[in-house]
Amino acid sequence: MRKFILFLMSFFAIGCIAGDFYTTWDWEKPYKGEKFEQKDTAWQPDILEGYECRFVNQGEAFDGPCRSTIIRKRCNLKSRRGFLYVHGFNDYFFQSEMGDRFVDSGYHFYAVDLRRYGRSRLPWQYPFNVRNQNEYFADIDSALTQMRRDGIEDITLGGHSTGGLTVTLYAAEKGSEIGVDRVVTDSPFLAWNFSPFMRKVAIPTVSFFGGLFKNSKIKQSKCDGYAYSLLKEYDGYWTYNTNWKMIYSPPVTMSWIRAITKAQKRIKKRRENICVPLLVMHSSRKIDGCNFTPEFMTGDAVLDPFAIQQIGVTLGRDKDRTVVCAIDSGLHDLILSRPRPREAAYDTIFKFIRTFTPDPD
Repeated sequence: MRKFILFLMSFFAIGCIAGDFYTTWDWEKPYKGEKFEQKDTAWQPDILEGYECRFVNQGEAFDGPCRSTIIRKRCNLKSRRGFLYVHGFNDYFFQSEMGDRFVDSGYHFYAVDLRRYGRSRLPWQYPFNVRNQNEYFADIDSALTQMRRDGIEDITLGGHSTGGLTVTLYAAEKGSEIGVDRVVTDSPFLAWNFSPFMRKVAIPTVSFFGGLFKNSKIKQSKCDGYAYSLLKEYDGYWTYNTNWKMIYSPPVTMSWIRAITKAQKRIKKRRENICVPLLVMHSSRKIDGCNFTPEFMTGDAVLDPFAIQQIGVTLGRDKDRTVVCAIDSGLHDLILSRPRPREAAYDTIFKFIRTFTPDPD
């Protein structure tokens, strides 16, 4: 009887969003133009001063031709060390301060705008959509190949939020074949920030239907708290393109929810396959709420840092090479926090890299 009641509750939860099952992005103005293949391009000046970028043809995806974008800034030193950054959901690489910090510290800095995000998004693509988190492996591989072509031998792979989920999954799936020296994550999306009922019943149910109604969408709450804590025009420190990193997230597809859920489960199943040193950073506190208050400047308003902590300590074949730590008062994106927690995050990253860098012969 208890299982039947839970099923009915789950069915009701799904019914509440059923009106969005068969809608599509820009339904009233669907894209009717040609879907063209994006060829690989030469390096060109990026939108960020001092950076350059190039497009990479990633072939045919479920929604047509797709591409990724590699962004880089090379340091003037004769360094063979590099850092590759993977952004999160509703995001793209814009935080040039981050790249500058690595360059000033003797690292060549690279970032990737994943397919359907930021610089890479094409007119016919629903923003941020994905059906399997492994799709992003090709985007990461392209950037890593470019780094090696540029003479970089020691590589740190980093990711924030869903990017953190992706690079952790990458490490778990690749194992000893990962081809990087260490992995750094900033508030990785290792668990849903929902109630037990939502995690155990509603999310699995939506995930199941995501395999059947791949383009069906679920509206997001119209919350401004996190965006206002970032944007300089409100209460934050940063300026970015709000058409690429939107104040209000668009609806997510059910297949996206399915992809995230499967990736989280896959990491738990293959956690012992992570062979490289792993850093898992998260905020020291969780912030609940929707609309901005000053409290939003003091913690993670997107994920549950305690869930990240609990899962993080279980990851890796050699637990002595897995470092899990809290950054006091950090935002969800620790690198976008106020100066003090931001500096603490940078200090933690560079200390981790130094700790797990072999001494030269």
